[in-house]
Amino acid sequence: MPLGLEQAEEQRLYQQTLLQDGLKDMLDHGKFLDCVVRVGEREFPCHRLVLAACSPYFRARFLAEPERAGELRLEEVSPDVVAQVLHYLYTSEIALDEASVQDLFAAAHRFQIPSIFTICVSFLQKRLCLSNCLAVFRLGLLLDCARLAVAARDFICARFSLVARDADFLGLSADELIAIISSDGLNVEKEEAVFEAVMRWASSGDAEAQAERQRALPTVFESVRFRLLPRAFLESRVERHPLVRAQPELLRKVQMVKDAHEGRLTVLRKKKKGKEAAGAKAADKGTADAKAEEDEEEAERVLPGILNDTLRFGMFLQDLIFMISEEGAVAYDPAANECYCASLSTQIPKNHVSLVTKENQVFVAGGLFYNEDNKEDPMSAYFLQFDHLDSEWLGMPPLPSPRCLFGLGEALNAIYVVGGRELKDGESSLDSVLCYDRQSFKWGESDPLPYAVYGHAVLSHMDLVYVIGGKGSDRKCLNKMCVYDPKKFEWKELAPMQTARSLFGATIHDGRIFVAAGVTDTGLTSSAEVYSIADNKYNEDEKKWEGVLREIAYAAGATFLPVRLNVLRLTKM
Repeated sequence: MPLGLEQAEEQRLYQQTLLQDGLKDMLDHGKFLDCVVRVGEREFPCHRLVLAACSPYFRARFLAEPERAGELRLEEVSPDVVAQVLHYLYTSEIALDEASVQDLFAAAHRFQIPSIFTICVSFLQKRLCLSNCLAVFRLGLLLDCARLAVAARDFICARFSLVARDADFLGLSADELIAIISSDGLNVEKEEAVFEAVMRWASSGDAEAQAERQRALPTVFESVRFRLLPRAFLESRVERHPLVRAQPELLRKVQMVKDAHEGRLTVLRKKKKGKEAAGAKAADKGTADAKAEEDEEEAERVLPGILNDTLRFGMFLQDLIFMISEEGAVAYDPAANECYCASLSTQIPKNHVSLVTKENQVFVAGGLFYNEDNKEDPMSAYFLQFDHLDSEWLGMPPLPSPRCLFGLGEALNAIYVVGGRELKDGESSLDSVLCYDRQSFKWGESDPLPYAVYGHAVLSHMDLVYVIGGKGSDRKCLNKMCVYDPKKFEWKELAPMQTARSLFGATIHDGRIFVAAGVTDTGLTSSAEVYSIADNKYNEDEKKWEGVLREIAYAAGATFLPVRLNVLRLTKM
């Protein structure tokens, strides 16, 4: 009676464990040892049968030199790496870390041990980051590991603007650079970024390296999509670049692109395959058939690579309204009246405040976080950042003191938490301002507000932080407005609103601040007013609202932000 799959697998694993444990026990007690692996000054006694069974490399070495099979000398490899490899062969255990994985990866490739090779590939894939992605990409190419090279290339393409600033990017070979910039998945909003990165690469290195790279430019240019560049940029920046002007071949390619902008496409005749064979066929099938085949081949024409105008992945960014609630995040396209699901995370606190920076980074702060490890001050507030690439919320250093009904603003690479109410010590109104440095990832204190306030609106414009309305310590609505200049470290009061209000909506558009709805001392209001930044003056908004556009899931209780997101990464609702 045949065994079931589970029972057969169980028996196989039992036998493998028995065999491996027995081999390790014999190694530990020095039984039946018939080989010594020498690496530098170190020696590793072991069993030839184990090495030959696990590695075609060792098997070939033993068969090629049977008279010296008892001693195996290895060069150009670390003794520590060999020790880890041998330990794995006897135990199936291997300790990987960032410092050793690349050496083990190379050793697994050299000794042809696929299990260690696969373990290293998985380890490197899971730990891809900005600091190692280029090294991992080159390692994957060097060791002919397509899985790792493609994973690293995709990681690089998704973060091209950041990776292109890295010094390691300038050390790529021409072929490695082409493998990256030829990808449709390049996450760039404009092709200008690709051209500038290529020219930085061509201008880097010593004189010999620059000469070699500039000779490769005609080939590299085939992967830059010049037809996606504006005509003005093509003429003012590309055509006048010293490296382009120095090579007539590059100028001819640029002219080809300019002709394409005017509708004159240059096509290339596809290389004929087997033209001589066609002549041989003519003797058997007749001259007419051979001529028809040649005419068909000549009719196949292709565009040169430099005229490729396929949009990159990052060129599908759209201006959307981002709605963040405790149940999920939704992006709304007002032009198409379409909704997209961005994230269904439960990490977002219910009473949060959100912010989008001028670099299109989205942050959320608020809620209550209890840290059991901090005995002196265990309460803090969440601070999260939205990862556009993976549609996930990333944990950032929490707010030092928990608060609610505050505002978020940004200026000069810093994020400001303005005012609010404490979530401890009597829930008093606050005039304090916390400052988060996005470069050092640390919180600090900034200049306090002229007055305590909560339930207010905070807006950022031209590296200034505006605070509007809200309620004071007496719980009365305010019509006050002030602005903070981080360059001067000072607050300045501006013209007040016409209607004192709190918990209202506010946004900036075309140099004006729009304030709508909210709560007054007598109840809810639907009024709206507009503040001119240039004139320091409020006026009533005379434009009419169009009414309800559509019902949107997850929008209840959400905060709203104007963002630019790639709709190809989102799921249409």
